[in-house]
This record gives sequence, structure tokens and C-alpha cells, in this order.
Amino acid sequence: MNCKSIHENIYKGPTNTITDVPGVKVGHCTVKKGLVRTGATAIIPADGNVFKYKLMASAHIINGFGKSAGLIQVQELGTLETPIVLTNTLSVGTGMTALTRYMLDHNDDIGVSTGTVNPVVCECNDGKINQIRSLAVDEEHFIEALENASETFRQGDVGAGTGMICYGLKGGIGSSSRRIVIDDRAYNLGVLVLSNFGSLEDFIYYGKPVGDLICKELARESSTDKGSIIVVLATDLPLESRQLNRVLKRTQSGIARTGGYTGNGSGEIAIGFSTANRISHYPKSAVIERQALHEDYMDLVFLATVQATEEAIINSLIHSEPALGLDGKVVHSLKDFHELL
Repeated sequence: MNCKSIHENIYKGPTNTITDVPGVKVGHCTVKKGLVRTGATAIIPADGNVFKYKLMASAHIINGFGKSAGLIQVQELGTLETPIVLTNTLSVGTGMTALTRYMLDHNDDIGVSTGTVNPVVCECNDGKINQIRSLAVDEEHFIEALENASETFRQGDVGAGTGMICYGLKGGIGSSSRRIVIDDRAYNLGVLVLSNFGSLEDFIYYGKPVGDLICKELARESSTDKGSIIVVLATDLPLESRQLNRVLKRTQSGIARTGGYTGNGSGEIAIGFSTANRISHYPKSAVIERQALHEDYMDLVFLATVQATEEAIINSLIHSEPALGLDGKVVHSLKDFHELL
């Protein structure tokens, strides 16, 4: 397979969001009051009961300066059994409780006739815009995000992305998707990011180093990369947990294309799942069968992942509006510098 044929078999999905993967839904709850500017975002990974029919999944820690919950079991068992919720750093505990209650409400066997449940909660620190010590995100905010989840959703400064800063500009929720044609069949791969990382002078917009130009225009001093990014990847390709882990490692290439270098104080977490093989919580036999993509076709998946990750980060910037930081300074939107793009 030559390079030309690889690119010809990858193109954007119809909505260019993670919900191009059938069954995936996204919901938000934005919390704004005074100096509180934060929220919650929920990703429903598939149709049906995700606890009783789990998804193949994996997690990859690019840099572990983060407080995400539930990743250990995902890495160990290779499955996902709950939705994924995103929020600010100090609201992870509340998110775990809310997601646990949500799962208990939908599964009366949890903790009674079977084991407990593994809620997955990921975070970034929005403390430069949001009064994070207020612990303003309550359980009902997470439940609202879960119940509002749909195939159509906002991007930018919404939900968990409300208080996030990316490359010194207003960041937040961004998404993109790719369709991959293999053996005349189209598969879907989507990425959603919670962007809160990078230094402005390093920002690259589709190959153009515009961050340095913006830095000079704002007469801003250089800074270090101390933020974080959460990458959620979904696909209907039949990928095993091991293969998903290989794919998730490539999200760093997408991050790097936008200028990120994974600083010491930056937390980069990637979690991914496939909707193709559902694993029954109550197996009918000891041996199960499942399909898997041949490794010779993984390059298509790797390239699509890099493209979708890069574009999702840029979309998180493009869809965000300017905000006021707690220090009284304006956090500009990338849209403020459209003449440089």
C-alpha cells in the first residue's frame, strides 16, 4: 500500500465529530455564577447497557501529571463499562459518585448479585478562569450532562471546557472524525479533546507557527507548558485492547503537530474504545469469539488518529469565545487573530 492510497482511504466524517461513530453521544452541563466558570461533559460510548455489554478499551498515559479515575481497571481488563465524564481537577470525586449513582440507577445487580462498577472520570485544571476551590460542580450537574447527551453537541467553552486554556488562548472541548475505507467498507473513528495545555509561542496552526506571531502581537512573555489534555477516542473498527493502546499512543503525534511537547507539569491522558466487539458481563460460555483488524491495516488507523487529534485540538480553540481570567486579564480566542491564520 503506497502513501497516496493511504490518504485516499481516509476522509472526514459527515459531522466531523466523535458522534460520527454510531451509538456515541455527548452531553454538557455548564456551571457559571460569578467567578465560577466550569462544568461537566459526558461521553456515552455506545447504545444499550454498557455495564452488561462492555466495550473493548484501553488507556495510555503520555504524561501522568493528572488525577483521572478508573484508568487502572481499563488498562488491566481492557474493557469500558461506564460512560466517560470530564470535569475540573477538584471535581473528580463528585464525578465518580455521580457516575456511580447513574450506573446503579440503570443496573440493579451492581453490588448485589455481581461486583461493583468502575466509573471513568478525567480532568484538567481550570483554576486560572474558574474559582476552582468553590467545588461548584455538583452531582446533579454530571447527571444533567449524562441525560442531555446526544449526537449533536457544542464545542469550545462549554461543559468541562468552560474554564480551560489551551496555548494561552481559550480552549475547551473540541472534536473531529475520520472515515476509513478498508476492503470497500467504511469505518468511523472520532476524537474528542478537553484542551488545557501548551505555551502560546509553540502553537502551530496546520503547519503554520502562528503562536509566535500572536505572542509578539500581544507582547507576551514566554511561558512553560503546565496544562493538560484529555483525549477520548471512539471507533467502530474491530480493535482489540492491545490494538487500541497502539492507536492511543499516536494521539501524541497529533498533539505535537499543534506544538505541544508534553511539559513536566502537563498531564496528557488518552482513553479509547471500540463499539465493534461487545463483551457480555454474564457470558454464556467460557470461550468467546471476537473480530480484530489485521495489523497490516493499522497504518490507516494511526494516520486517521493523528489527523483527528490535531483537528480536534484546533476546533477546541476555534469554537471558544474570549474569557476573563481570575487575574482580570483577557484570555483571547483564536478567532481574535483570524488574519494570522
